[in-house]
Amino acid sequence: MRADGGTKIRKSRRTLELPSQSARALKEHRALQLRERLQAGELWRDHGLVFASQAGTPLDASHVRRSFKTITDKAGLGRDWTPRELRHAFISIMSDHGVPIETIADLAGHASTSVTETIDRHQLKPVITKGAETMNTIFT
Repeated sequence: MRADGGTKIRKSRRTLELPSQSARALKEHRALQLRERLQAGELWRDHGLVFASQAGTPLDASHVRRSFKTITDKAGLGRDWTPRELRHAFISIMSDHGVPIETIADLAGHASTSVTETIDRHQLKPVITKGAETMNTIFT
């Protein structure tokens, strides 16, 4: 979503089913947020946000980037990641697991598959491994 609450294009407004793990994580996050709300008391400013500061106010972009770098660092990935790369990773992982490019483009909200294929999707396995895998199968 954009800062004004709108989406880039009309097609971006759609309902996607969440994986079970994501739904559980959001429920846990909600419980944490309710505890933060109680701790903040009268300082809490309810904006109806899923992700908010410890006082309920909107997060600014620099806060999100800083928090994201902390998370990726703790996960052993380093501090060079940006939230935008989650989109590329999602698309690349879907592609690597055989999801049709049309389905991936639809999930990403792309009007066609061209952006999905040329910009957002990154090869996870080098193409060269396909040749080696085939040769291993032939000569086994």
